[in-house]
Amino acid sequence: MSEVLVASRAPGGTDLSVPPGASGARQFWRRLRAHRAALVAAGVVATLVLVALAAPLLTAIEGQDPTTYHPGLVDSARGGVPVGAFGGISGDHWLGVEPQTGRDLFARLVYGARVSLGVALAATAVQIAIGVVVGVAAALGSRWVDQLLSRFTDIIVAMPLMIMSLALLAIVPSSFPRPVLVALVIGLIAWGNIAKIVRAQTLTLKGLDYVSAARLSGWGTWRIARRELLPGLAAPVITYAAILIPSNISVEAALSFLGVGVKPPTPSWGQMLTAADVWYQAAPQYLLLPAGALFVTVLALTVLGDGVRTALDPRAASRLRVGTGRRREARAAGAAGADKGAGAAKRPGGSTEPGGFTGPGGSAEPGGSAEPGRSAEPGGSRVSAGESERGGAS
Repeated sequence: MSEVLVASRAPGGTDLSVPPGASGARQFWRRLRAHRAALVAAGVVATLVLVALAAPLLTAIEGQDPTTYHPGLVDSARGGVPVGAFGGISGDHWLGVEPQTGRDLFARLVYGARVSLGVALAATAVQIAIGVVVGVAAALGSRWVDQLLSRFTDIIVAMPLMIMSLALLAIVPSSFPRPVLVALVIGLIAWGNIAKIVRAQTLTLKGLDYVSAARLSGWGTWRIARRELLPGLAAPVITYAAILIPSNISVEAALSFLGVGVKPPTPSWGQMLTAADVWYQAAPQYLLLPAGALFVTVLALTVLGDGVRTALDPRAASRLRVGTGRRREARAAGAAGADKGAGAAKRPGGSTEPGGFTGPGGSAEPGGSAEPGRSAEPGGSRVSAGESERGGAS
């Protein structure tokens, strides 16, 4: 992928040139800064990660925790609706309390971020590890090894993720840590696509000159894979990992929503949505807060993944036009083209070559002009149409 990382201009005209001695990390950062939407998304993701890591500190500042019940803050006569305006929002409960139980919503939301992000990252790591090993082994192995691993990968890809996850999570004993189990199930079922990508990229890298030189120098297969192929696989693997994380967050939320994911009292955004489906009228914030957190997280990670993909491969056009300045660049290019067209139209008769001029009915030569009714000959003499007719008659 080295030829990708030295490209100096991305589609749409954005200047992504870097100093000749710049490192790969500096090149990547320089290109990523050209995508403002990706930078905003990176800031949102960084904020969410900091909130998840600082969840104990934030809840300690609020003075609450995600598991303590507060029955005095809900109206049992009305079915457990929170007491007070806006779902019981107060100085002690920044986002209100949970219906029926009275548990603090802010504490459950920030602790739920730890579970959702942690499960997604762990599942992505498992997918990448298995996919890279299988893909490289298939590309470097014999024909039979390649066929066997490729067919097995096809079977994994064909498996319906949600159905297989539901079946596996339903039969595992509840004593097994549920977040770890969910991450393992997602990772062990959904690694097929990354294996296909790694195999295809490895087959491409095998034909490059520096890999052939390493093979001729006597290096073994796995030394070549470790020293020459894995660095070239970094860009597509990182790109696909950035796209997998929001997908895994959605899968974890769906499994928790269906009741086979993270179990109470451990908070999870999907689990909160499961309990909130009957309270959207009495306590709408109980539904809107986890749903909004999921939406913002998945959207930010998707935009960031697209920015990472474009920064690692500047020849690939961004799928998202938000924040890339492409419309402004397209308008500027169109205006420049219109100015050039207007300048050409102002020339008398339309100049065709430097120093030449085309008159009506005539042809142009460098350094000369053609008069009406006369044609130019290679010898430089010009004979009118009437003289030619008289000469033919004589």
